Amino acid sequence: MEFIRSSLAPPPGGHYSQAVVANGFVFVSGQLPLAAGQQAPTVPPGIAAQTRLAFGHLAAILEAAGSSLDRLVSVTVYLADIADWPLVNEIYAEILGGHRPARTIAVSPQLHHGCRIEVQATALAA
Repeated sequence: MEFIRSSLAPPPGGHYSQAVVANGFVFVSGQLPLAAGQQAPTVPPGIAAQTRLAFGHLAAILEAAGSSLDRLVSVTVYLADIADWPLVNEIYAEILGGHRPARTIAVSPQLHHGCRIEVQATALAA
């Protein structure tokens, strides 16, 4: 196993790794849309900005692991409000283009720090 850390994404807030590479896969922990490098958690307003930031963290962590968004196998998107889904889906499609990994959408109304989205994923390792 290899434990992955990217300075371009917020550091873990607990006893876990941003990602773990094992058996040919990269397992990325849930990424909240928190500004990296801040002392106190800072969340941008609006679901569009939060979606882009969470996927930006995901991309940075995958890159640190030698992988990328086009190697995603599965994505789980947690939303605080299912009403955000149409815009999140539009941004998701924009970010991933023609790549279509398996995906789960789950409503989780109490995401940490008042975030409206969290993204967890599994990708093929390099």
